[in-house]
Amino acid sequence: MKIGTALTNSATKALLLGSGELGKELAISLQRYGVEVIAVDRYPNAPAQHVAHRSHVIDMTDTEAVKKLIALEQPDFIIPEIEAIATQALIEIEAEGSYTVVPNARAIQLTMNREGIRTLAAEQLKIPTSNYAFAQSFEELQAAVEAGIGYPCFIKPTMSSSGKGQSMVKSADQLKQAWDYAKSSGRVDTGKVIVEAKIEFDFEVTLLTVRALTENGEVETSFCEPIGHVQESGDYRESWQPQAMSPTAIKSAQEIAFKITNEIGGLGLFGVELFIKGDNVWFSEVSPRPHDTGMVTMVTQQQNEFELHARAILGLPVDASLQRTGASAVILGGLDAQGVVYEGLDKALAVPTSEIRLFAKPEAFINRRMGVALATAETVEEARNRAVKAANLVVIKPTS
Repeated sequence: MKIGTALTNSATKALLLGSGELGKELAISLQRYGVEVIAVDRYPNAPAQHVAHRSHVIDMTDTEAVKKLIALEQPDFIIPEIEAIATQALIEIEAEGSYTVVPNARAIQLTMNREGIRTLAAEQLKIPTSNYAFAQSFEELQAAVEAGIGYPCFIKPTMSSSGKGQSMVKSADQLKQAWDYAKSSGRVDTGKVIVEAKIEFDFEVTLLTVRALTENGEVETSFCEPIGHVQESGDYRESWQPQAMSPTAIKSAQEIAFKITNEIGGLGLFGVELFIKGDNVWFSEVSPRPHDTGMVTMVTQQQNEFELHARAILGLPVDASLQRTGASAVILGGLDAQGVVYEGLDKALAVPTSEIRLFAKPEAFINRRMGVALATAETVEEARNRAVKAANLVVIKPTS
């Protein structure tokens, strides 16, 4: 792999489609290897745009706008970071053979829409999943639940992220509200929702899975230690690494992660989400890029998830080993305001082993992630306590 000099005619260029907090860390990792980074988002001053060499604001669901921008920038790598992207543009661009879509255009198309990835996992690869159905109308949704999905169940848009549009429905009188919420709150209204039966699991994990090249140029799959996490309304609030699992469950989780990522193909890091109950493992979702719960790896691993993704993309060797036990806790906006100020950083960073990452998003919302607290310790419990304490000490206030 040859890497040129950024901002010259020899530059190796990476175009990020989506420039949130995950994209920001990836941009930094890529720049450490001299890659020229172009950050794209639907709004100006997104986190990755603060550190990129250049930035653009476009509607990333507009096929022509995406193709026009790629023709302008002519990047070596196109790296999607969010779900709401014109996947048809990526398929057409990849077919031309001039650009590398990470991990590939098919992967983005499959994983951006829950219908594609769930059908692939459950029906083609025969991987265990919850019972599920897709519905194009409220009547179809009712019929699917009554025909066997049952209550409680989860209603989700087929295209969304960070829990947007998701609801747990415990009884029939909540179904219509969940349908309306899923239809109105997803990234894009695909015309369908997915309804999933509730699995009585012990815990959820994210198994970060890396497809990278060996010295011989062959693709090798590596696994990080499992990451446990807590969600509220479908969005992560805490994560920790490692999550204790039985040897049998770990083996099954790795086999499932290998099957799904091997079928997807390409190089890079994947966040594979799984449900665990004892030795039993069910597939939930996969993201073909760094995962929000994986931010904990910034303090736990030899190479964090962003470094792993950057190295794999560039054809460089990777090391997915765990160095220490740690945890992360989200810092929520707590209010709706622009240009907020942050107080209490001195107190938060006085918590032993703590680290704070503020994302510098231009606008705060009550439940928007504005930062993350990280901490290490001898035990997961102590690391979680430290991370939560540090996060709670950061106070977000309006400017006036």
